[in-house]
Amino acid sequence: MTVSLHFDAGAIVVRGLERSESPPLPRACLWDERENVYRAPGSEYAPISLALLRNRTPYEDEARQYGELEKGLQIRREPRPFQTEAVKAWEAFHRRAVVVLPTGSGKTEAALLAMDAARRDTLVVAPTLDLIAQWRMTLADRFQRNIGVIGGGEYDLQPISVTTYDSAHRFMENIGARFGLVIFDECHHLPSEIYSRAASRCIAPFRLGLTATLERADGKHAALTTLIGPVAYRKSIVELSGEYLAEYETIRFFVELSDEERKEYDEANKIYRDFVMKQGIRMSSRDGWSQFIIRTSISAEGRRAMAAYQRRRELALAAPSKMDLVEKLLWKHRRDRALLFTERNSAAHALSRRFLAPIITHQTKVSERTRILRDFADGVYNALIASKALNEGVDIPSANVAIVISGSGTTREHVQRLGRILRKQEDKTAVLYELVANDTTEMHASQRRRSHIAYE
Repeated sequence: MTVSLHFDAGAIVVRGLERSESPPLPRACLWDERENVYRAPGSEYAPISLALLRNRTPYEDEARQYGELEKGLQIRREPRPFQTEAVKAWEAFHRRAVVVLPTGSGKTEAALLAMDAARRDTLVVAPTLDLIAQWRMTLADRFQRNIGVIGGGEYDLQPISVTTYDSAHRFMENIGARFGLVIFDECHHLPSEIYSRAASRCIAPFRLGLTATLERADGKHAALTTLIGPVAYRKSIVELSGEYLAEYETIRFFVELSDEERKEYDEANKIYRDFVMKQGIRMSSRDGWSQFIIRTSISAEGRRAMAAYQRRRELALAAPSKMDLVEKLLWKHRRDRALLFTERNSAAHALSRRFLAPIITHQTKVSERTRILRDFADGVYNALIASKALNEGVDIPSANVAIVISGSGTTREHVQRLGRILRKQEDKTAVLYELVANDTTEMHASQRRRSHIAYE
């Protein structure tokens, strides 16, 4: 019986082998007694093919549905040395690897060079609709061809296509055999339980992961070695600043609460801490926050503690004294383009009313976001407020000032916000201001999010 490979809803099926006389196959291949075949995740396509070749076992490949791109890049840009180095490093790892480059350094350009080298039907996976729109425009321009889109209400499959992580998870069992190269942009998203299935259900022998912030707080970035490949190349913001990224400085201001705010903060903090201690909740533990949520919902004392927690947080993140400092900084940089980052929508709206600047949140529609970003680039506005938005992948080369009014304690978010203002432009020098309410819990968050070489 002829040995053959088949793609079946995200899995590779090996037919024609007897269990007793089968050649060495990857450990992921399991015997299916119902059909007398071997099954494995689609990502095992390349290892299975190599195992059969090494064993000199003839086989028919019915799984592969992707082709070769007849034409590569039609418009080429002279690459920066580190971009060429990154692609060579990727190729040295059999074109299955992760490249870590700072925001603004040209990760997309490195990916285009990789596509040109591989010349296989390619799927680009990115986390947001904004990013896939950006990818689609770039790919269409540089390859001079129609680019397919899967997601956002569209399903147009082309040899070069773009999709979101959500849509990749949804459709990969149908399209997983259609691409020989898959590029995971912002690949630190991939190790989540749901998104990782997209990687395991596609057969693409060539894989490229791109990110500026590889490490995850949960440690799951280690899974990228299996889902994509090892880290082949890495450069930091510090290594590229000056020559390839804008020179920058970071300035942290510690803002004092007013006497009234301090009194209210301390009272709220005491109510919150007394409740946590009385309940024996360790907020630093893995389930500390969930325990706090549960226990504050079942009693009047708990609801009072939750209200105190929220008020304490509001005072630290959006103290009026911070807003006064923002006004001074905007006046100082009135001839620059400033991005204002907040953790809360309420603070963003307060800033918008005070400074008459537009807002982008995670709820802003794509068309409105595009218009606001275009007007900001054209100088219609010199300030733009972002609430839990603009952290990833958005190209804003004109921005050279960032004011972080509030944020989470994650290093990734803080580095991404710095990256938004580092696009190289003429003699541009970028500056990031971080406003921290002194002697509040925000000081601990600030220390955590600054634990990166870019802030040393």
